[in-house]
Amino acid sequence: MSGSLACLKVRGYIVAFGMASGEHEPLRFLQAARKSIYYTAVTTYSYIVQRDELLAASQEVFSHIENGTLRVRLYQTYPLSQVAQAHLDMESRKSTGSIVLVPDA
Repeated sequence: MSGSLACLKVRGYIVAFGMASGEHEPLRFLQAARKSIYYTAVTTYSYIVQRDELLAASQEVFSHIENGTLRVRLYQTYPLSQVAQAHLDMESRKSTGSIVLVPDA
C-alpha cells in the first residue's frame, strides 16, 4: 500500500475493490494522514443486502446494456473442455477482465 501512496496527490483517494490477489499490506494511519488520503474498501454486499436490492441493481445494469450506455467487453473465451486451463490462467493472473466458457464446437 505504501507504494500506492507515493503516486497519490494530496487528498487523493484509495478505493479497494476486491481481493483477487489476497490481502494487501496494511495502510497505516500516519501514512495516510501525511497527505490527507481518503480510503475506502468497497464490497458488493455493502450495497446489496436484500434480494429486492439485487433485482433492482441487476435490472439497472441490464437496461444500460440494452440501451448501449454500458458496453460489455469479453476479454477472453475458452471452450468448455478447457475449463481447467481457464481456472489456471485466472489463478495465475494471466487473464484480465471477464472469462467466458463457450460450448465446444
